[in-house]
Amino acid sequence: MESLEAELDRARDLDESALADAIETIGFECTRCGACCKSESEEPHTATVFPDEVRDLTDETGGEWRDVARPMPYGLDENGEGETFEWALQTDACGDCAFYTEEDGQGACTVHDDRPLICETYPFSVALGGTSQPMGEAVDESGMVRAHECEGLGRDISREDAEALAGALKERAVRELEEAIGVRETYEPARPDAGAVVHDSEGAKRPDGTPYEG
Repeated sequence: MESLEAELDRARDLDESALADAIETIGFECTRCGACCKSESEEPHTATVFPDEVRDLTDETGGEWRDVARPMPYGLDENGEGETFEWALQTDACGDCAFYTEEDGQGACTVHDDRPLICETYPFSVALGGTSQPMGEAVDESGMVRAHECEGLGRDISREDAEALAGALKERAVRELEEAIGVRETYEPARPDAGAVVHDSEGAKRPDGTPYEG
């Protein structure tokens, strides 16, 4: 397995034109079905969000950290305690993304212009170690670009939109690997009685986004 640093170099060297070719070939248009924003199989919606994206959304919405993000549940016990290594977008009482709404029977995002990169690039990902990859099939010959099952796939997309999506996809891959390296470099185990602790590239935090002092 390649080191995170080697994968980061690969991410930085990704050819945006080739990514756009793959996206243009399969095609994509959001149908506003809302499937990617809602809970699935009774499991709450989980979409990773970077610390700076959380702050951008708190600035945009005027909310608090907890209004925007929650500890990613993976690694936490049934009481929500333990250590985890990512933030997830906050959910509502139904388990849907807190920023999801419906208008005239169609899904909508209340923070669409400031949505995180994982939302901007859905349903696509790149197959690099250390990045978030949805379960899906390769859509190019190299197997680099993958797509999650989505009813918007197979629809016409303009070259301009494919290139914009490709640029965001590359940016997300780079950011995810930078985040993973940052987490590795700042990680120190939390106390067993610490409650919930989220380790991100800026250090350990409480669920409200304040620093955890070990």
